[in-house]
Amino acid sequence: MKMLTVENVSKTYGEKQLFKNISFTIGEKERVGLIGVNGTGKSSLLKIVSGKDTPDDGKISSSKDYSISFLEQQPELEKSRTVLEQVFHGDAPILKLMREYESLLIKLNSFPTDSSLQESLFQLHKQMDALDAWNASTNAKTILMKLGIDDFSKKIGELSGGQKKRVALAQVLIAEPDLLILDEPTNHLDFDSVKWLEDYLSRYKGSILLVTHDRYFLDRVTNRMFELDGGNIYSYKGNYAAFLEAKAIREENEAATFEKRKNLYRRELEWIRRGAQARSTKQKARIGRFEELDEKLSSGKPSVEKLDISLNGSRLGKQVFEIKDGSKRYGEKTILDHFDLLVKPGDRIGIIGRNGTGKSTLLNILTGKIPLDEGEYLIGQTVKIAYYTQESEDMDENKRMIEYIKETAQIVETSDGKTISAAQMLERFLFPPFTHGTLIRKLSGGEKRRLYLLKLLMSAPNVLLLDEPTNDLDTQTLTVLEDYLEEFPGVVITVSHDRYFLDKAAEQLLVLQGKGKIDSFYGCYSEYLEKETSIGTEKSQLVSKQPSKPQVKEKKKKMSYLEQKEWEEIDEVIANTEARLEEIVLEMEKTGSDFTKAQELMKQEMELNTKLEQLIERWSYLAELAE
Repeated sequence: MKMLTVENVSKTYGEKQLFKNISFTIGEKERVGLIGVNGTGKSSLLKIVSGKDTPDDGKISSSKDYSISFLEQQPELEKSRTVLEQVFHGDAPILKLMREYESLLIKLNSFPTDSSLQESLFQLHKQMDALDAWNASTNAKTILMKLGIDDFSKKIGELSGGQKKRVALAQVLIAEPDLLILDEPTNHLDFDSVKWLEDYLSRYKGSILLVTHDRYFLDRVTNRMFELDGGNIYSYKGNYAAFLEAKAIREENEAATFEKRKNLYRRELEWIRRGAQARSTKQKARIGRFEELDEKLSSGKPSVEKLDISLNGSRLGKQVFEIKDGSKRYGEKTILDHFDLLVKPGDRIGIIGRNGTGKSTLLNILTGKIPLDEGEYLIGQTVKIAYYTQESEDMDENKRMIEYIKETAQIVETSDGKTISAAQMLERFLFPPFTHGTLIRKLSGGEKRRLYLLKLLMSAPNVLLLDEPTNDLDTQTLTVLEDYLEEFPGVVITVSHDRYFLDKAAEQLLVLQGKGKIDSFYGCYSEYLEKETSIGTEKSQLVSKQPSKPQVKEKKKKMSYLEQKEWEEIDEVIANTEARLEEIVLEMEKTGSDFTKAQELMKQEMELNTKLEQLIERWSYLAELAE
């Protein structure tokens, strides 16, 4: 049984201890979700487990020949490589074997009669068969296309940040390691890609350790949960829903224990204050117990209270945003095409669509940062916008957190008329009191984003625009934000690919279909997806119920006569090609030391593999036409 074991691992960065003496194991086929507030060390732990970083103390051990592939949150790729070259560049056995095979073919091309090279090629063929490496190229292209990358010859340097992340994801998936470590794999993926990845990981043969903010994804992929909290790690059996239930029970028990300690502390404190004489052994022992109890209370947690950041917003009039007959283009790319939009007070709007359809552009048009090419844009006089963008705000990193927040407001008023200080707001937004004096430069990327979001909310906006807020925020911060949005009296417009967040934050959707087409849907995101799925099923059933002749006519609109004939025959052609490949493998095993015949068979095998790959690609193309 293949297993990875982490024993008594500790890690400190500067003055901040992330975790101390944590231990756990990951067994075969375990799909583990790792969660925790930003700054608790999730990404650091992933790097340590992957071997990218080393712990201060403790050790990590694994079974013999245990392989690990790691998708970092910000992967570093070689700009000069093509997409396909990058995908096949890695340390996984199958990738090393493919590179070795390609290198040997080049040498054989120069020295075709070299018997030692022929023998090496023969042995490599056996290894390729054992690892099923012949299908790796086809698998890589399929995975890339499912993740929205279809230009395999494009240079990495020409890709956007989101596209680079998807290429890196494809690279680790094709490696098929014993342990797949993924840091925010759903970032920059649209719904179709996330759904495909969910299904892929649910069927994955190895083990998985992942960090993600997507709670539906966590719930559907994982069968075990780790939580980093207060320097400790807690393990829970089951998915995200099971974790929430188990954590609630744990926190209730901790709160009860804490209250008992407080009561004991009060009694002991009263005894100490009476001036106990610390002469006897019993009295010295009691003072020792008091000091130990004091330490536990200092490091412990109070009773769990509902986090609340329901702040007052500025007054909002009747007019918010309006776009009349608006159009926007970038070269030949159309974002808006004679589009009308009326945003009313109290609206909760989610903006969805495939990558590149212009979701962020639409937000920037609403803020007035980007002008329309044609049409009219109106904004109400009382509108006060807080805009949470994908780009990080420039912060003075030499300032302390409390100073940064006080720049916006030293005291804020809640919706029930109470006032709270900046320090209390930091605490309610998951920054413990002892961290308030921390310099911003010492914060993690996620902590900086959480601090930036709090600053925006404390500015008392009445219109909140959020561009992919779930990309950088942990699940607990998202829960706090969702609670805030429930009580927020103003307008919320959010771009997000996170289904869970959109279900809670949006009551209507703008669906960007591309080429300037925008549809409206009233309801939550899950209802929209359910409707789209049912429409697709109805279309499929409608096609299957059609008589055969009309169905052929319908296909003829999409396929030429020759393509129709090819579609009818291609399954048989693929089957015959695969059968011939199997025959060649058997023949190669019987060649013995006849390298001339072996080389001829290898050549045939290569040609048939190339043909099979082309046939599968052709089948995919024809299948799309046939739908």
